[in-house]
Amino acid sequence: MSESNQWTIDAAHSNVSFSVRHMMITNVRGEFQKLSGSVTWDPAKPEATQINANIDVASINTREAQRDGHLKSADFLDAEKFPEITFKSKSVKVKGKEDLTVVGDLTIHGTTREVTLDVEGPSAESGDPFGNRRIGATATTKIKRDEFGMVWNAALEAGGVLVGNEVKITIDISLIKQK
Repeated sequence: MSESNQWTIDAAHSNVSFSVRHMMITNVRGEFQKLSGSVTWDPAKPEATQINANIDVASINTREAQRDGHLKSADFLDAEKFPEITFKSKSVKVKGKEDLTVVGDLTIHGTTREVTLDVEGPSAESGDPFGNRRIGATATTKIKRDEFGMVWNAALEAGGVLVGNEVKITIDISLIKQK
């Protein structure tokens, strides 16, 4: 009997966060509170890893309701027309002893671009108090929002723009092994 290499994202213990420059002076942070997906992972064959993830755009939270509403609008993510952000891996390479480089297709606002995730982990497999087997990892990347069709901005009186183009993304993921 072969052991399962299928893992499911534990949304309650995972997080997709982002930061973007505001008024050219500080970073505004936010997160998406609803995500789902699966990972095929075998520590003996990390290059065979497959990742599929979905993020609910309407679950965006920047701790400011008016800003969240604007980000969900057609000016930015257009949650009504494009309710999900998706990621599908294409290749995985081992980087150092405990890190990976994952290349995949990220789809935001109806536009798909190839991105590279720098991954710390996955962690060693361990058990939880409920009889599940778990692993975790942290991934980071940077994207340019205009490459995904999100070009809205406003000029500032002192020069520059209201919203930066570069978006830093951090994904903290907890995975549960399927039995």
